Amino acid sequence: MLNRLKMISQTAIWSVLFIAVLIATFPSKALAAGLLKPVGSQYKDLQIESHHVDVAIQDGYATTSIEQTFFNPNDSELEALYSFPVPQNAVVGEFIYWINGSPVIAEAVPKEKARKIYDDQKAQGNATALTEKDEYKTFDIRVYPVQPQQSVKVKLVYMQDALLDHGIGRYVYPLEEGGVDVAKNSFWTRNDKVEQDFSFNVTLRSAYPVDDVRLPAHPAAVISQQADGEHTTWKANVSNHIADAVQEGESKQTAQASMRLDQDVVFYWRLQDGLPGRVDMVAYRDPESSKRGTVKLTYTPGDDLTRVTQGRDWVFVLDKSGSMSGKYSTLVEGVRQGLGKLPSEDRFRVVMFDSNTYDLTGGFVAVNQSNISKALQAVEQVEPSNGTNLYEGMAAAIRKLDDDRPTGIVLVTDGVANVGVTEKRRFFELMEKHDVRLFTFIMGNSANTPLLVPMTKLSNGVATSVSNADDIIGHLMSMTSKLTHQAYRNIQLDIDGVKIKDLTPEQISSLYRGEQLTVFGHYFQGGEADIKLTMDIGGESREYRTKVMLPDTATEHPELERMWALSAIRDLQEQMDYLEQKDRDKEQAIEDIALEYGLLTDYTSLLVVEEEMFQQLGMERKNQARVLKEQSAREVKKNNPVKPTRADKNQPTFNQPTPSYSGGGSGGGGGSINLAVLLSMILLVVGRGGLARKPRK
Repeated sequence: MLNRLKMISQTAIWSVLFIAVLIATFPSKALAAGLLKPVGSQYKDLQIESHHVDVAIQDGYATTSIEQTFFNPNDSELEALYSFPVPQNAVVGEFIYWINGSPVIAEAVPKEKARKIYDDQKAQGNATALTEKDEYKTFDIRVYPVQPQQSVKVKLVYMQDALLDHGIGRYVYPLEEGGVDVAKNSFWTRNDKVEQDFSFNVTLRSAYPVDDVRLPAHPAAVISQQADGEHTTWKANVSNHIADAVQEGESKQTAQASMRLDQDVVFYWRLQDGLPGRVDMVAYRDPESSKRGTVKLTYTPGDDLTRVTQGRDWVFVLDKSGSMSGKYSTLVEGVRQGLGKLPSEDRFRVVMFDSNTYDLTGGFVAVNQSNISKALQAVEQVEPSNGTNLYEGMAAAIRKLDDDRPTGIVLVTDGVANVGVTEKRRFFELMEKHDVRLFTFIMGNSANTPLLVPMTKLSNGVATSVSNADDIIGHLMSMTSKLTHQAYRNIQLDIDGVKIKDLTPEQISSLYRGEQLTVFGHYFQGGEADIKLTMDIGGESREYRTKVMLPDTATEHPELERMWALSAIRDLQEQMDYLEQKDRDKEQAIEDIALEYGLLTDYTSLLVVEEEMFQQLGMERKNQARVLKEQSAREVKKNNPVKPTRADKNQPTFNQPTPSYSGGGSGGGGGSINLAVLLSMILLVVGRGGLARKPRK
């Protein structure tokens, strides 16, 4: 039996087209961020008076500050419960609740202990607030009390990497909750209206030239740019102010409709073409408080991955569970467009699943008009219904493979398996046993990424998260570029000279064309470090070397300590997710790291009590000190020119400029992009070259 290599053929382009057509035509039915109350409650909805978001993107990471005011229109004091999606790879360490007009900073507390303290304080009538993480789905903020006809104010701050793909950055402020938690959504109703003021402000300060920015789902956003020393600062604003207009002889009238928190805000920026492959570095070390420094290294490889062309078989695995109701006619149109463009030398299957599985083509069939017509007829007759047996859908896709032909599987789902096999380990074993490449389009903010992302990584495939507010053509072009080129494999980082310890992530399996690689670590003295990056490309090993100078003192980026901690926690969590078994030692390690660095995790919460209660409870105000230091550093950065971050200018790591989308342009619109335009873009992309071949590791 021949060893089937994992290859990408020209058919891959049409698989991406097929998925893009589906995404581009699906209407959004996602639930929104908002205030919750029990179903059937006799009280009026608590209201969101104001919702203000400020985002600062600089030095390779984004800091998001959310300030909200809640109002109680009832005659009784109530508890406010606000829920919103978990931002991707966000580290949350700053939560503030205003008590008697003064801001009180939260402390990180073990989750069960934090909830008990909160409930005790609530029972005693004391002011208290709590932020918890509901697994991978949502952040939940509880505030008590909201007095009758009164308001309360809270603030949450989180940081996350702001990485580039093909020189394009993408930031998502998630508001579409996703609706995957059926039990939760059946218990709570949701008020997502902002009654008075909504604002979303993003400020981008880049050490590299920025050509353009855009907010595809918010075309009315106000965008400006201004000189910032040698660089340019871009600012974008989306706002809605609800003013009261008084006309003579008339009562007050609302000037504008309320803003709803039911659509993600997606912000793109594009760097100038032709920038060099490079290594950037930011560091934090304050010798007065600790000898331990933290460094973040970001690799942006040059464009030295070659194209390879090879044909293959394709299996389209489509979720047709009850959540697809109202979307099915658009799915049929997507199948029609996708199958109609497959090259005649390839074969295809269409597998659908709900509580059961359906092989609509009866195995692989040749690409011809007769087979396409039969497949379309079968797809048109399907009615969305029932639960989600994702495992059987994947198992059905892997059956009947031809070992002499490379196979790719395209999966579209939110990954919330609720029928049949649901254990993550079983899914991982399925992917390990078969030599296929999986390409996963993850739908919605609350999708089951702890399952879908590791599954995809095990196959050396690519997972792409998609928002309804996204620029769909951008996703399409990014995926196409990855599918048409080789990838870096077996990545190894070695450091001599000044040592960098505690490197995270611990394992880096693959890096695709256009992607950046970020590594965090600790160092204990300044000086020169010799860094060697070894990567395999198509069986050939390559070395990329440079020297970087680690600073003795660097105080502008205290947030790096928390970002290192989150990456270390992700390493531990991924190990447990893979084995899908309780590991008390790893859970304790996660909790210990979270408590040391003041983080919100699955095992810790952020708790606010009245200031004197912290003392009575014997809780040291460590996180308060950390937050104040971070706030001060943010003010310094905001008021000073942008500093260069490139660390390998004297000894360049890469010889080639970075890959980008030739011809530039800001792409199409969001999810409502015209189908004809999308097809035209695909035809242009296909005409530019062959496809990649990536052997299994």
